[in-house]
Amino acid sequence: MRVKLCISRGADAFKILITVFLTLLFVNVPMTFGSGIHPKWKFAGLEHRLEADGFKKEKIEKIFKNPKVFFNPKGVSLFFVHSESTLDYTQFLSAKSIKNAAAYMEKHQKELDDAQRKYGVDKTIITAIILVETRLGAYLGKSAVINTLATMASLNDKQARERLWHSISSTGKLTRKKFNKKAAVKSKWAYYELKALLKYSFRENIDPVRITGSYAGAMGIAQFMPSKALSLARDGNNDGHIDLFNHSDAIYSIANYLKHFGWTPSTTRKDAHKILFKYNHSNYYVDTLLKISDRLKG
Repeated sequence: MRVKLCISRGADAFKILITVFLTLLFVNVPMTFGSGIHPKWKFAGLEHRLEADGFKKEKIEKIFKNPKVFFNPKGVSLFFVHSESTLDYTQFLSAKSIKNAAAYMEKHQKELDDAQRKYGVDKTIITAIILVETRLGAYLGKSAVINTLATMASLNDKQARERLWHSISSTGKLTRKKFNKKAAVKSKWAYYELKALLKYSFRENIDPVRITGSYAGAMGIAQFMPSKALSLARDGNNDGHIDLFNHSDAIYSIANYLKHFGWTPSTTRKDAHKILFKYNHSNYYVDTLLKISDRLKG
């Protein structure tokens, strides 16, 4: 009886041990692939690329060790399912929106007048851009720009692409072939923008981890991509820094951007359309800006 009892207890213990092992094994599978917990090793290759391109190892390691920096497939998935044609731009032509834009022009009259005088860009166009981009600075986006760009840049890695595909394939928006093609293009673009983000933040002594923006990585009141912030943004309040979350800097930056692409005081409406298309590649967007400008002029 004693021997049989011991054997029975031993068998039960073994079964329990196996059950616990298998439970832990299958519980942990999603944690490493499809859950909201984002493995840091996803950016290891990206860190090496940045260091090889001249960024200081200590700075890069410090940034990517920050727990707020992570692989974010949910945010990046919008790149693949978003459609510009679905946006309702007519909302910015409402009487309330135009009234708010006129009040903005009155509040920031000095900066707008100075920018128009210096860059030759119509202040109603500058205001229209700020209205459409961020509702006059009220909505700046909540996505961490570095997560967006780092996640997208890492899509040159097969496992990173697999994980993102896993998160969007159920939408039916893309075939796998089209997804892979788009991921390859976006990865190169995002790496270029990521480098610009780091250069901009280091130059302006800003923590890149704290910069938030749109799902596409655009940031500030003017919604500049980092490469444009690095090259075309301007210091509007003469404080020695370029802060795209500051209205004066945003106004001057937009004016300089449009001047860079050919805007002059004598720009025709046809040419204005072409120049504004550089800001956002959408005819709906451009047409709305021009209509807002017309209404602000009365």
